[in-house]
Amino acid sequence: MFGLTVQLVCLMPFVVITTSIFHLPLRRLRLNANSMGEAAALINEHENLKGTESITIKLVSAAALTENTRKDHKNTESTIEGSPGSEAPVSCSTAGGGGYGTSGEDESGTDTSPEGISVNGTQHGAGNSQENSGSISVYVSEDKVNTEIVESPSIHKSSYKMALETIKIVSDALPKIVPYVLINHREELLPLIICAIERHPDSDVRDSLTHTLFNLIKRPDGQQRLIIMDACVELATSVGEMRTETELLPQCWEQINHQYEERRLLVAQSCGELAIYVRPEIRDSLILSIVQQLVEDSATVVREAATHNLALLLPLFPNMDKYYKVEELLFQLVRDPSRVVVDVALRELVPAVVGWGGKLDQILRVLLSHILASAQRCPSVSGVEGTIDSHLRVLGEQERWTIEVLLRMLTELLPFIHQKAIETCPSIDPSENYISESSLKLYATGETEWSAFEWMHTECLPDLIKLACLLPAKEDSLRTVITKYLLAVSGRYGKDYLEHIMLPVFLIAAGDIDSGDFTYFPLSIQSKVRGFRPKTSVAEKIAIICVLPLLLSGILGSPSSRQQLEEYLRKLLIQNTKDGSFSMHHTAEIIDAIRFLCIFEEHHGVIFHILWEMVASSDTYLKTSAAALLKALVPYVGVKVASTHVLPALITLGSDQNSAVKYASIDALGAVAQHFKSDMVVDKIHIQMDAFLEDGSHEATISVIRALAVAVPHSTDRLREYLLTKIFRLTSAPPTENDIERRRERANVFCEALRALDATDLPATSVRDLLLPSIQNLLKDLDALDPAHKEALEVIGRERSGGTLESIGKAMGAHLGIATSVSSFFGESNLLGKKEGGEQHDPAAASVPPQVGLQTQQENTRFGRIMRGGFGDMLRGKAKGGDEPS
Repeated sequence: MFGLTVQLVCLMPFVVITTSIFHLPLRRLRLNANSMGEAAALINEHENLKGTESITIKLVSAAALTENTRKDHKNTESTIEGSPGSEAPVSCSTAGGGGYGTSGEDESGTDTSPEGISVNGTQHGAGNSQENSGSISVYVSEDKVNTEIVESPSIHKSSYKMALETIKIVSDALPKIVPYVLINHREELLPLIICAIERHPDSDVRDSLTHTLFNLIKRPDGQQRLIIMDACVELATSVGEMRTETELLPQCWEQINHQYEERRLLVAQSCGELAIYVRPEIRDSLILSIVQQLVEDSATVVREAATHNLALLLPLFPNMDKYYKVEELLFQLVRDPSRVVVDVALRELVPAVVGWGGKLDQILRVLLSHILASAQRCPSVSGVEGTIDSHLRVLGEQERWTIEVLLRMLTELLPFIHQKAIETCPSIDPSENYISESSLKLYATGETEWSAFEWMHTECLPDLIKLACLLPAKEDSLRTVITKYLLAVSGRYGKDYLEHIMLPVFLIAAGDIDSGDFTYFPLSIQSKVRGFRPKTSVAEKIAIICVLPLLLSGILGSPSSRQQLEEYLRKLLIQNTKDGSFSMHHTAEIIDAIRFLCIFEEHHGVIFHILWEMVASSDTYLKTSAAALLKALVPYVGVKVASTHVLPALITLGSDQNSAVKYASIDALGAVAQHFKSDMVVDKIHIQMDAFLEDGSHEATISVIRALAVAVPHSTDRLREYLLTKIFRLTSAPPTENDIERRRERANVFCEALRALDATDLPATSVRDLLLPSIQNLLKDLDALDPAHKEALEVIGRERSGGTLESIGKAMGAHLGIATSVSSFFGESNLLGKKEGGEQHDPAAASVPPQVGLQTQQENTRFGRIMRGGFGDMLRGKAKGGDEPS
């Protein structure tokens, strides 16, 4: 009850606010209750009206409520008469046509009444109203309510004083009322707050109310911020530039470091909204400083809003004095760690800066330098001078992100670059969008200067080639961004520019000197382009690794060059291999370049068309190259392509009489097994691998087991069971090789496969019937086992058997005839099985079947098996360490 009472008391000043704000002389009112009752009844019918109509309602409501307080106004004399007939206007006005403010002067004769209620005003002494000078007459009829006011100079002065007093009362009451209003309804107080700020004479009070305005809601959401900003704009419109600068902007500055991001977000939004209402010199000084601080904010949404509002702010700057500061902010926001901020910067800020500054050449120069510097400052892959790796860079996450977004920025600037080239062309109609062959011929004469056109192939493309030559083969993501940019360039400049300008540049840069055509280059440019050719054997290899993928995917990969792409691939993979030239020496690099081309699905048809020509060839080198290429392409094709193209090609190669071709296809089949889990694909792999194993050769066995072992972590349970079965059968057969080196190679391959299988979830029956027996079979031939593999196999046997140390030693010793080998390993070297002093094991445990408790043991040791997969050296080191004296 106390809170409700406080609210009612605080709201009492608003009884008279409307009439006093509109300069109505309350001290001269005399009320007639009956007339006011009729007036109120009529007004209730129009309470939904807006704008100036609501003023009439507030006027009569205020007069009715004043009846209850006339004892406190001894000097109040008011008369309201209810008689139909003549109508007289009452002077009322609102600032901004019914907005949040009020007018300073009354306008005579302004009709603001709705239908059925008319309020009109005349000057003092007009008509027959002189005897009631300075009074309000309200006439109520069936369809209209008319109010007449006539003011004398003394009444006007008294009215102004009363309005001022009311403003002060409202200003004092608002800070007390705001806390008691529900947050979701506080925006309804905005008209009162704005009116009080606009009209209060005390700057300190206005500052306090402005503070209340910005702090009206603790954490305003998007809709609430919009309402508050609309109120601020309305206030700035009313108070003018100076008060906006001295009263509103300081509040923005104070909120910059507020703990709630919603409030800082409100500040960011205000920079763009209020800039038009301050002097031009303030826009690029104070407001720009506020934006600059918000750009450094820790909250992504604040930086995003600051970016958006900076784009809105730029057209309002009076001059270019702050261009370089804005350019610095542009590159800072484009390289922001948040993708959301980067997207806004590229979509809104980049076009805004280009349009405002008109310094496209400057932006491009800085952009290209940033791109190259971001890669060049990274460390080399290798510190050995003169090697390929010494030229390539190891990119960190930050550098990779920076290069990617800067390349995206270059793509966003492409429409401006292209438009400038078209506009400055000496022989092209600006309405045309493409560079025609006739324009290129004119350019080739060298008689006209066309710098905006030359920039692309004399500065931009060479810098992108330099960047590409710094990227290792694994940087496919950045290479893809560059490719998309090249495709966008050819799409805008046209087919002629692609064929006659871009293609020769990249052919030379890729080391294909004989294929470039320089007919459409001026002599002064030809020498510069020819300088792109690699000059050393290392540079030539780098060009194939780094530039050839861009040539294939970004230049020949254009939709208009598909035929040229097929011809060039055939030249690389088939024709150039016959005389042992270019392709013979760079097979691996060319295969990797085609692998990158396969990232773009639209080129799969062309690639597999060339591949089938290689598979059907009688040349052994082409067939082995086809198998290697198929292996490289497997990760980039779907199961349908794998079933219809890859597997048939590999099966064809697997049936070849040449063993090199056959073994090359085995590795590719392992890659297929690693990436596809379709039953149909797995069945075909089983059949083909069986055919290889039936061959019985040492090389075929090694190739099959090794290929399937690589696929184990990603393959299906069926394939793992298949591999485990084959290993068990192969290890169960007595060794037929007398060559110890071959026996060691065979044992090492089997051990690696078993360790890979042990790191997976094998069924208990497979462990009991296949894995453990295979381990026992391998431990029979200790001379062929690497010590690291021997230790790892014994650990696997201990953990997978589920028995105690002695029982494992006895079981494996009895089977192998080496009764003390395992117990010595675990008991004496203390490796993973050192017993606590005095602890004894039950001898009866030897009779416990290995499968008892196997599931629990598997769960407990799963992580250990995974970690143990490749740590034989670490195990061996630990065993040695256990023998050292403490």
